[in-house]
Amino acid sequence: MEHYLLRVSSYAGDIDRLFWLVTWLVGFWFVLAEGVFFWLIFRFRAKDGVKAEYITGEDKKHTRWISTPHMLVLVCDVFIIAGAVRVWYNVKQHVEPAQETVRITSQQWAWIFQHAGPDEQLDTADDVRTVNEMHLKVDTVYNYELLSLDVLHSLSVPVFRLKHDAIPGRTVRGWFKPQMTGTYDLQCAEICGIGHALMPARVVIETPEAHAAWMSGPAARLASLH
Repeated sequence: MEHYLLRVSSYAGDIDRLFWLVTWLVGFWFVLAEGVFFWLIFRFRAKDGVKAEYITGEDKKHTRWISTPHMLVLVCDVFIIAGAVRVWYNVKQHVEPAQETVRITSQQWAWIFQHAGPDEQLDTADDVRTVNEMHLKVDTVYNYELLSLDVLHSLSVPVFRLKHDAIPGRTVRGWFKPQMTGTYDLQCAEICGIGHALMPARVVIETPEAHAAWMSGPAARLASLH
């Protein structure tokens, strides 16, 4: 069974660290706020002979319970925003120069992967097309072209920390760099019709030698004829 905590792409660790940053900062303030909340309930509980105090919230000694945490939370937000912008730029805005390109086409309900053949050019006679199985070389920067033939789909490779919508009529571009060999899940993360749950695929990441053997093997040659 696949371990979804694996970091198989070059930027998976950056995305995980951003999630942990948000989790720890939000978790800290959650625990602190709940602790103060229950302390106030205990501290100002009803007591015999003690009259309730009417508080308007205008006194500085009262407003500082709101203004001070508010400012500290804003400081934490600066760290979250800075981290998010950095990761977003590195993953989405800055596309690494391609060593290879793969075209990923989604449809109800299958994934079609188009790889360049020996001439290293897409849309030529030696292209290799596979259905529901994408073969990649480890430690290779791939640019991908993501398309949809019908409705909105969403490319999701959990171990890559990758999710990218496929929009009909548009070619969406992105990149990834696999860093660990193995076979991993690929799925559609957008409800795309009655067969949505029936369009899983897999990513096979191989050493350069194993990938070259696959490309020259009977399965790839047969795929190139379709």
